[in-house]
Amino acid sequence: MKTKMKYFIALAFMLFSMTASFAQQTKKTQKAIIKTTITCDHCKECETCGQLFEKTLLREKGIQMVTLNVEEMTIEVIFNSKKTDLTAIRNAISNLGYDADGVKASPEGYEKLDGCCKV
Repeated sequence: MKTKMKYFIALAFMLFSMTASFAQQTKKTQKAIIKTTITCDHCKECETCGQLFEKTLLREKGIQMVTLNVEEMTIEVIFNSKKTDLTAIRNAISNLGYDADGVKASPEGYEKLDGCCKV
């Protein structure tokens, strides 16, 4: 009887430990689609637009992947929510000279864009 009780307690402890560890593993990786304004038709290839988005945004802490969709005028961002948040991502896009959802492009970033990328 004591042996069965020990096994039961050990099993209960293991189940509790597993439940606690799963609860701590909250979803860190998130995906956001940010609306922007893109005026040129070659943004993915353009050094100012496409490469700038990828090179600069991927250097931001927590951003793992950036995909520019010219047709829909969106930027899809995969990021680690423990390292960054949507506000920081939108501000980083704004600093590049582009609108990001409700955040307007910074004047300094906008001035650095090629003429074809300005509205």
